[in-house]
Amino acid sequence: MSRKINNTEYTTFDDLWSDPELLTEIEKEEIQFKINLIGKLIEAREQKGITQKRLAEMSGLKQPAIARLERMQATPQINTLFRVLKPLGYTLEIIPDKQCEPSPLSQKQASTH
Repeated sequence: MSRKINNTEYTTFDDLWSDPELLTEIEKEEIQFKINLIGKLIEAREQKGITQKRLAEMSGLKQPAIARLERMQATPQINTLFRVLKPLGYTLEIIPDKQCEPSPLSQKQASTH
C-alpha cells in the first residue's frame, strides 16, 4: 500500500522518514527523542507495577493526562516531566551529544581562553 503526501508517493515508512523535504534532521531527532523518552517512562512505570491512575496520584496529575502523554498526544512541559519522572526514580539531564562536532565558533573561543 502506498500513500501520497504533497504529490510524492511513499510505499514504506523508510521512504517517508528519509525524505529531507518532509522531515529535517532536527525534526527526526525530536521525534526520536520523544519516542525514547515516552518509551522509557512507560517501561519504568510498568516495571514498578504502577498503573497510570497511581502514577497520576503520585505526580499530582489526572490519569487522562498520563494516558495522553503515553500515547504521545500531548507534549509535556518540563515541570510536568519532572513531576511524572520523580516517582519512577528518574530525572532529566542534559548531556553532551557525542555525535556532534563542536562548532567552529566554540572551538575558536576555547582556543582563546
